[in-house]
Amino acid sequence: MSERAVVLLSGGLDSYTAAAVARRDGVELYALSINYGQRHAQELAAARAVGQSLGVTRHLELDLDLTGIGGSALTSWQIEVPKDQPIDPAMVPITYVPARNTIFLSLAMGWAEVLGAAEIFIGVNALDYSGYPDCRPEFIRAFEQMARLATRAGVAGRALTIRTPLIDLSKAGIIRLGLSLGLDYGLTHSCYDPAPDGGPCGHCDSCRLRAAGFAEAGAVDPLIVA
Repeated sequence: MSERAVVLLSGGLDSYTAAAVARRDGVELYALSINYGQRHAQELAAARAVGQSLGVTRHLELDLDLTGIGGSALTSWQIEVPKDQPIDPAMVPITYVPARNTIFLSLAMGWAEVLGAAEIFIGVNALDYSGYPDCRPEFIRAFEQMARLATRAGVAGRALTIRTPLIDLSKAGIIRLGLSLGLDYGLTHSCYDPAPDGGPCGHCDSCRLRAAGFAEAGAVDPLIVA
């Protein structure tokens, strides 16, 4: 019987690739996606397509509206998504959603405990990213320690492991890995501020990082029509 794991699935190429690594390793996947009031909510449709392509055992979608908290261009229509701005990993951009990965990992932790799963997969990356503090290795280590203290499984000695198979890869490296696993990146969605027809804007941080990754990997992004 395969080991169970919860995978946080956003519909982006990073979470898709991280989930595919888990599948490659023979893990039984339980996907968790969050509708948090994000501007780019169409990523949830992408997450469903990705989950289906991966053959997840169950795909749970939770509604958790973070727009009341605000403070991010992704959860407030009053804050513009930056376009064509320099990406400085030393600066936390306005597209950072306060405590998002902490909240999402907490939900995944609760579901993992119910499922008896010992692992959570998350597609965080500490190289080609936009400076989000909750994508760093030290955050992941701290969350694992918290999980040991905060859960019945943890205090019983069944430690929860947060798996971050992409954390040391460049965006190009992530894309190469995914292509080697046969992934269809045409199923994914990355843009923070998509056009009315759902197409990528091509100018937000996420679009630019994705484009640079495909270019460096020597691959064609299936979302871009020549």
